[in-house]
Amino acid sequence: MSFRMVTTADELHALRAVTGTRAVVMTMGALHEGHASLVRTARDLVGPAGSVVVTVFVNPLQFGAGEDLARYPRTLDADLATAEAAGADIVFAPSVDEVYPGGEPQVRISAGPMGERLEGAYRPGHFDGMLTVVAKLLHLTRPDIALYGRKDAQQLALIRRMARDLNFPVEIVGVPTVREEDGLALSSRNRYLSSAERVTALSLSRALFAARDRLAAQQALHARAEATAGTLARAAALSAIGEARAAADTAAVAQAGPGCADAVRTAARTVLDEATRLSPPLALDYLALVDPATFAEIPDDHHGEAIIAVAAKVGGTRLIDNISLTFGVST
Repeated sequence: MSFRMVTTADELHALRAVTGTRAVVMTMGALHEGHASLVRTARDLVGPAGSVVVTVFVNPLQFGAGEDLARYPRTLDADLATAEAAGADIVFAPSVDEVYPGGEPQVRISAGPMGERLEGAYRPGHFDGMLTVVAKLLHLTRPDIALYGRKDAQQLALIRRMARDLNFPVEIVGVPTVREEDGLALSSRNRYLSSAERVTALSLSRALFAARDRLAAQQALHARAEATAGTLARAAALSAIGEARAAADTAAVAQAGPGCADAVRTAARTVLDEATRLSPPLALDYLALVDPATFAEIPDDHHGEAIIAVAAKVGGTRLIDNISLTFGVST
């Protein structure tokens, strides 16, 4: 199939008859390498016989009062070039009237309790608007597979829950976050950052990586404690003969318990606290260490998967980031 841009559902549906497996990548435009990674993954999944649809639609329902709907970047010509180069077959760029022909919909998808946490608490109604447009675009594009970035982890979790709870006949695929070489997660909003603001923005990823490193260190200490008998007695003996550094290390091993979620939070919080004193400063909205199924905070003795997520403003730009962690060591 030759690359096409269409603006109506009728045009899009007419193309379905000549394609096999269809994948969709939903975007609000201003495409960057993160979006291109989603498109390339979609291309690999559907193969040469399938089709990849990229939607470009700035959804007014998911912008709250005072948010950046008016200044959100619209770069359709560049988006078309990026989508085609990454392997898309079709860009579906509908108007607001095409997606919402009767005006703002009176019936909407509710995100439920998960949609009221973290991003939902700071942006009331955002996830209801997001799920409503995702549901509409799934109906309009009729894909077999839909791909979303893991950088928007709460969004991805809610889309998966909606697809499961409401029996959408589509496979939801999460694609890893794409980062700059210095660790900053790619975002369409990064273009708003000045050079000084970008330096401050790096604190988000630095905090997440500090949490990851602290978890690895805590779990390594716990593994050593389980494998080493009599560590407290050995620490006391080393201290008695003046081996202070060895004694401190041995004592740390002896005291390393399985619970370390609080220590992980503290490691990230330390980096973010330092960033509030930078120029320009970081204004933290939240730092959360949560269960990926519910986005509720995990207890200190949590075992299994977790997500550590952060949201903050740098200047007038609001950024989010997260990474996945696994608590618990093999025994």
